[in-house]
Amino acid sequence: MNAFARPARVLLAAAAAVTLVAGCGTEAEPAKEAAGDKGGSSAGAFPVSLTNAWGAAKVEKKPVKVATVSDGDTSIALALGIVPVITPDVEDGSPFPEYKQQALDKLGGGKPKTFDDTDGTDFEAIAAAQPDVILGMNTWQMDKEYAKLAPVAPVVTYAEKEQADTLTWQERLKTAAKALGLEKKADEVIAANDKALADAAKAHPEFKGKTYTYAVVHPEQLSYASFAAQDPGVFEALGFRKAPNAKNYTPNKNAVSLENLDELEADILLMTYPFGDNGLLSADELEKNKLYQSLKVVKGNHDTVVPSDNGLAVAMAYPDALSASWVVENLTPILAKAVAGK
Repeated sequence: MNAFARPARVLLAAAAAVTLVAGCGTEAEPAKEAAGDKGGSSAGAFPVSLTNAWGAAKVEKKPVKVATVSDGDTSIALALGIVPVITPDVEDGSPFPEYKQQALDKLGGGKPKTFDDTDGTDFEAIAAAQPDVILGMNTWQMDKEYAKLAPVAPVVTYAEKEQADTLTWQERLKTAAKALGLEKKADEVIAANDKALADAAKAHPEFKGKTYTYAVVHPEQLSYASFAAQDPGVFEALGFRKAPNAKNYTPNKNAVSLENLDELEADILLMTYPFGDNGLLSADELEKNKLYQSLKVVKGNHDTVVPSDNGLAVAMAYPDALSASWVVENLTPILAKAVAGK
């Protein structure tokens, strides 16, 4: 499954449940057409008409005011150098993830105007912002929302409903860029991520062939997130491979009982606790567990915690056009320490 963002509160829960680094492992693959192009095929040419699962978005001239309906769409806009005129709020008034704030600071846009998405998209707020175009490449809700968004402005979204789950972040970015006349910028963003991955892999040859397990602690269970069918993403792009026990788990069968902690065995073990004290158990409680202490990966100090307070755990689960290179930059030192046993 590939990356697309929900409102932050839902995204965090989903990341904790099953999802791993999706989409980053496909950088070398050519992007598939995510929407039909019926005009303006050359970069920056208008009008542009992009077909989607509910109709078509005809963009008459280069948009200036862009609205977003999800966190992932906000990332697309920022990656392309655009501060949205309105975007979903961050849960409980929390600050934007580090990589988003860095982009906002670089663009000098301050904090963009937001709408409360606790009960879904605020259509009136989006209409009041008078956008030239609405980005909806990263939402599960388009089937319910398109009819209300389309009268406000052209809605740029996926060509088939199934693509809500299948498009890579690169494909989502390129489709949005086509509607915004920023295809060259999109290519630059993708190239920068490719380079970040290649440079990191070259700098850490010790990663090659090492097995990994990634597990997430959420309120109901400890989840084996790096199950066999999961997109390997950034890990395998850096040279790692999934642990043998990954074959025992699926998206719908990923709970690891405390009696079976040996299932986590691998060359390196990554844990994350996005719910803090509200998780099934704390980091301290797990580390004191005798079965956990008996694991070879733990005895060798090859286990480590992926932080969630700076947005890394969630960004790993749902990499997007803005976070992908940032994930590589911040995750690589953690992986290096785990391999070294520090």
